[in-house]
Amino acid sequence: MKYVALIGTTAQQSYNRELLQFMNHHFSQRATIDVNEITGIPLFNEPDQDDIPATVQILNDKISQADGVIIGVPEYDHAIPAALKNVIEWLSYQLHPFANKPVMLVGTSLGVQGTCRAQGDLRNILNAPGVDAQVLPGNEYMLSYAAKAFDQNGQMVDAPSIKFLERCFDNFEKYVKALNGTPALNVNWHGNYDVIVLGFGGAGASAARFAADNGAKVLLVDAAPFGREGGNTRYSAQHVVTGESLDKLTAYYQALGAPFSTPTKTLNAYLSGMNKIPTYFEKYLGIKAVSWKHDIKPGDAVAIKKTMAEYPELAGSETVDFALVHKRDKDAALWKLLRQKVLERADNIDVWLDSRAQHLIQDPSTKIIQGVQIKRGERLLNIHANNGVVLAMGGFENNPELTQTYLHSNHLTPLGTLYNRGDGVKMAQEVDAKMWHMTNYESHGILPGITFKEDANERGRQIEHWPLLKNGSIFVIADDGTRYFQEDAKHRHGHVYTHGSWLIPMKNQHPYLIFDQTQYDAFKQEESQAGQLPYPKFMTKLVSAPTIAQLADKLDVPANNLQQTVTDFNHYTEVGRDFEFGRDPQTMRQLDGGPYYAIAAANDVLNTQGGPQRNENAQILNVNDEPIPHLFGAGELGGIVANCYQGGGNLAECLIFGKLAGENAARPKVDSESVTANEANGINDLVDGETASNVKLAADQYLGSSNAGLGGKVIVRVTYNDHKIQAVDVIQHHESEDVGLTAIDQIPQEIVAANSTSVDAVSGASASSRAIKEAVQDALKQVKASVTN
Repeated sequence: MKYVALIGTTAQQSYNRELLQFMNHHFSQRATIDVNEITGIPLFNEPDQDDIPATVQILNDKISQADGVIIGVPEYDHAIPAALKNVIEWLSYQLHPFANKPVMLVGTSLGVQGTCRAQGDLRNILNAPGVDAQVLPGNEYMLSYAAKAFDQNGQMVDAPSIKFLERCFDNFEKYVKALNGTPALNVNWHGNYDVIVLGFGGAGASAARFAADNGAKVLLVDAAPFGREGGNTRYSAQHVVTGESLDKLTAYYQALGAPFSTPTKTLNAYLSGMNKIPTYFEKYLGIKAVSWKHDIKPGDAVAIKKTMAEYPELAGSETVDFALVHKRDKDAALWKLLRQKVLERADNIDVWLDSRAQHLIQDPSTKIIQGVQIKRGERLLNIHANNGVVLAMGGFENNPELTQTYLHSNHLTPLGTLYNRGDGVKMAQEVDAKMWHMTNYESHGILPGITFKEDANERGRQIEHWPLLKNGSIFVIADDGTRYFQEDAKHRHGHVYTHGSWLIPMKNQHPYLIFDQTQYDAFKQEESQAGQLPYPKFMTKLVSAPTIAQLADKLDVPANNLQQTVTDFNHYTEVGRDFEFGRDPQTMRQLDGGPYYAIAAANDVLNTQGGPQRNENAQILNVNDEPIPHLFGAGELGGIVANCYQGGGNLAECLIFGKLAGENAARPKVDSESVTANEANGINDLVDGETASNVKLAADQYLGSSNAGLGGKVIVRVTYNDHKIQAVDVIQHHESEDVGLTAIDQIPQEIVAANSTSVDAVSGASASSRAIKEAVQDALKQVKASVTN
């Protein structure tokens, strides 16, 4: 809303001026109030049309274009000042800007009586024919003892006076909307919180935690069911990027983003937080951060790195470091810590799981985000937010429509969560948010940009070190049967160096790994020696044929192209140079006479970066670069990465902007709507899930637990008698949908068969395997204790 305010006096010192200036500042988040002096208006003299003074014409134009007028009127001799009456005479002679214009009256006085006679006098004048203003009925705001009402900074000091002013202004806004025909927001609310956080990953957990710490009642919502919450934070390597020098971090990140730019204040907020990550760990997570650069030694469970920076050639890269929760990675330790911080605040944070946000609820006139519509079970619930909504819903990697639109692929196999479905993108677009970085995404996989093809709605595998995929008589082909990148290339989150830029290799509909019998024999030997391959389903997924032409036919690729690719590959091995892509000839061996094999691959995605742009306060911006009232953002939804990505940067962004979003969303807003609905309040799926395991134990049965898995606790029930483990039942777990579930199924059987927890971990599910074994060991301690007693 845009209002014109008139200071109803020409006095140099006026408390009405201070009152209007206070209103301008106090209500700035919900309206623009243009405060105007009337000192330049000459005496009214009934001139001709062409002789209207410029000062009068300017004021007329401002009022005509405004949604309403606010007049601050003092009282002189039981009436309004002559100067104000003079202005109204000018604006009701040939010009009539007040006609049907909503007007609010306020006034100050030195004594107790206020400006009651002046306001009554002014109402009569504004109602006169020729003026025809629509004065707000009732709501007579009269500020007594004005000399004591303001401090030296012009701020009102009396809380009841401010509260009454807010109520009068609320009523004026409703009056303006009614007169202007503005559609009113009419919602049947089912619940009410101070802050609603959408998305329960690292960003959402942080936002909810810091909102609660700042006095807010919070609703935290996630589409994933219990045990699957955590977004991509849960599946990440748990490395949080940091750096000792803010200046060097700034130089490095400017180089990473080049040739694109990031708003200076937003980038500074990110990097200053990144610079203080060790302090953040200690102050807010209660642990001393492990520095990968300084604390990791040979023999630790974390690999030694030559450089922490993903792009060590860029200026400032030497300052980059990683903060770890402990001397281990890829075990969800950071995620479990963030999740625990939410659990510890259950009195102030309600958690809804398996609940999908549908729409933001926005006031059509003020554009304030008033709440969220959420689908929970079969119900659509409208939940009001007094102070703010935080979008922390992750990316759109599991949404075919959005990946097709922005990433030129109808499907990218996800390496992280299956629940990032682009809901935040669509909801932000509905409220005219400004989108950025929509074409940016990160990858990994088995080779740059690809993983093994999986069924729909299954996560892909990330295997960092499997030499046989890129050493020997093996290569990757595109849809036309030709090679399209250097298979042994060192990649940076899926990006390879191509003609001066770091890019993810081009996407194809059905890439394949092609190899010969010699390479097949090498895979079989590795399987025999190790017990299983890094990808256990590898052998069962192979396609084979006695000739290249027959293999091409099975793969539906041009036989001539595939034969030429084999011929060229063999030639490059003979001459010792890969003329097409520069693969190291030491990694290449000529293909033999067959038979030949192929395994389907697929383009993969670790996470997307695009979404609504946010500023340094985590406020989401509209298409005019203005903050959308009460809307905030954090995490990968609208991430800060504009070009090249530094590992650990997304986790840092979750922590940094999660804190900013939570704190700023929790801050009370003067334009908050009063809602009392509480039908849906008080539900906490996270707490219920944690306490749901009311396990009954029979004779010779013992419970054990571990926190070593990917989520909360893993709980097992062990049946033990006759000095043997008779059964292991997993009662509760939060492990991932793929290899984690394989571990849940296989490890208990192997423990029973071996009568020992000294069994091999399931490949790719070491954390899940370790958690099950630790839980069984915990139960067996109780067996020993019972025997001792």
